[in-house]
Amino acid sequence: MNDLEQRLRLSELSQLTRRHFISKCSTGLGAMWMAGMGQNAFGASSKLVKDPSHPLAPDVPHLPGKAKRVIYLHMAGAPSQHELFDYKPELEKLDGKECPKEFLEGKQFAFIQGIPKMLGPQFPFKQHGESGAWISDRLPHLATMADDICFIKSMHTDQFNHGPAQLLVHTGSQNPGAPSIGSWATYGLGSENQNLPGFIVLTSGGKNPDAGKSVWGSGYLPSVYQGVQCRSEGEPVLYLKNPEGVTRDMRRRSLDTLDRLNQKIAKETGDPETVTRIAQYEMAYRMQMHATDAFDLKQEDETTHAMYGTEPGKESFANNCLLARRLAERGVRYIQLFDWGWDSHGTGKSTSLKDGFTDLCKGIDRPIAALLKDLKRRGMLEDTLVVWGGEFGRTPMQENRGGVINKFVGRDHNPGAFTVWMAGGGVKAGTTYGETDPIGYEAIKDKVSIHELHATMLHLLGFNHEKLNFPSQGVGQRLTNITKPGTKIVKGVLA
Repeated sequence: MNDLEQRLRLSELSQLTRRHFISKCSTGLGAMWMAGMGQNAFGASSKLVKDPSHPLAPDVPHLPGKAKRVIYLHMAGAPSQHELFDYKPELEKLDGKECPKEFLEGKQFAFIQGIPKMLGPQFPFKQHGESGAWISDRLPHLATMADDICFIKSMHTDQFNHGPAQLLVHTGSQNPGAPSIGSWATYGLGSENQNLPGFIVLTSGGKNPDAGKSVWGSGYLPSVYQGVQCRSEGEPVLYLKNPEGVTRDMRRRSLDTLDRLNQKIAKETGDPETVTRIAQYEMAYRMQMHATDAFDLKQEDETTHAMYGTEPGKESFANNCLLARRLAERGVRYIQLFDWGWDSHGTGKSTSLKDGFTDLCKGIDRPIAALLKDLKRRGMLEDTLVVWGGEFGRTPMQENRGGVINKFVGRDHNPGAFTVWMAGGGVKAGTTYGETDPIGYEAIKDKVSIHELHATMLHLLGFNHEKLNFPSQGVGQRLTNITKPGTKIVKGVLA
């Protein structure tokens, strides 16, 4: 064997993976182990069998699910439940008084120091609909949909900083590296539209969430299941168009050549991720036509634009809500909207409950109500799960950085209690589940953890949350966290 042949042989050997060794060597050592122990080693059931060349092909869940798709509306920064949904007359009576010491002992705050003053609700509340749901006057349009919503007022978390708390809400772990719930949903169900990503992310407010793109990452799941961030202005996806001078036919021929090369590499290495990469290139090619159509808000009539308050060509939460409906009706499985700016500490006018918070409420009120009405009139709300919430709640005390009351009215972070609401997709409409203490400080009745919310969402999609898992680091990982067994579905919110 000459030097050239030796170098070629070494190059081939360097491409071999551990998967090749385990499956091919010693008469199929890995295959023998998988047959005998793999099922038990990876938990209740091993990973789903997916065709890497069609990773987003529609799949059947464990059970008949009520929801076919999810639209998740996350208010990044954590909106105050005291000014929106959790009305507390007792807190109103305590407004301006020094906080009792027993409320502070053993508590950890992001910024509060010393003895803060209690802060009553800053806006009037009324009961709405036949359900009598308490909603503040900041959300008059949403209030008209009260009988279609299920409010969970007893949410709680163990994270009080934005990044870890957002990660926990969307991935089930406060640490980076776990797949988001949107990735789990598209991994389990695939997508009904093979010309668009199964998981699409839309942002507004000028910034991404504090936790960054990890909140829509695929973690240890194949990369095809990660969220694809799109824009409500300009090109839906950057670099989707062909470069100047490159025709669609030229693009097709280059992809065909790339496909042959990737197929060769996949055959040599046995790595299914290479085949999946081919499918992603093909998706990008099809998206050049279909994404442009899906994101063209000018196709909507004036009545629809007036209902949502949209302005085509601008980045806005309203535009994203209308896009969410358009993507949902085109079969996209999971649509994630992030609206940034809800961290109402009162350190300035923009973070004041009476200024910036009010502006943010105006920005979401009409579009969310329009989205629910639009889905309902099209017969889509019954199989579309809409979820709204932040990453934690706010304190019943006014924030006082360094022991000095902030110039503007604001509240500190509170992991002990916050409100999440859901609508459609098999949820019991017109109900309120759970309860906080008389000042809205701690969840005290029918408490709901983040993992229980996730288990319930997966149940509505048709999955047993303990069986939807994926082998990683030697165990069958799952969204609802294998280190905390006993996670239950919140049956009280199910229709």
